[in-house]
Amino acid sequence: MLEGVAGIGKAWIGVFGESHSTNGGSGVWGEHKGNGSGVFGLSSSGVGVCGKGGRLAGYFEGDVEITGDIRLHNADCAEDFDICETENVDAGTVMVLGEGGVLYPSQQAYDKRVAGVVSGAGHYKPGIVLDKQDNGKLRKPIALMGKVYCKVDSAYGDIEIGDLLTTSPTPGHAMKVSDPDKALGTVIGKALRPFKTGQGLVPVLIALQ
Repeated sequence: MLEGVAGIGKAWIGVFGESHSTNGGSGVWGEHKGNGSGVFGLSSSGVGVCGKGGRLAGYFEGDVEITGDIRLHNADCAEDFDICETENVDAGTVMVLGEGGVLYPSQQAYDKRVAGVVSGAGHYKPGIVLDKQDNGKLRKPIALMGKVYCKVDSAYGDIEIGDLLTTSPTPGHAMKVSDPDKALGTVIGKALRPFKTGQGLVPVLIALQ
């Protein structure tokens, strides 16, 4: 027999490991002293390796190589930024760059400092978040690409599907681009649904330009 440990389960689990340690350790530990795999998972029709955790489902030290697709169930690619702590900033808010890279809710129309929209509003959540770190400051994910729900104000023009959106005079809200000459460098993205009454959330395809 080539296996160090072999387990066969005809109805459920082949090998089960459990640990009650309060300071780390593993329920199951696999280590290969040569150049093979420490742990190998294979399934004929299901999932080769499945991880579920209270803090993290998986943690890797070193590079990860994938030969197939990465499927993310959520909607946008976001990056964490420092957020001003004097403003009430919630998901969907349009943000602009401030001093020291700190972001603030937008306050004026066609603002070239626009950085993006706070991710997480509605049923669109970030699929990937870059630059996550604990630096002691308030940080929020800003959608850089993909779909995100964005606060809009239709007082500056009815919004139709495909309309370009930019910053508006309403704090933290976008509006329809009505002056293309001012739009360069201030566009947030394209509206994916129409919006014609007051203020609210609209799904947007982020395309900063």
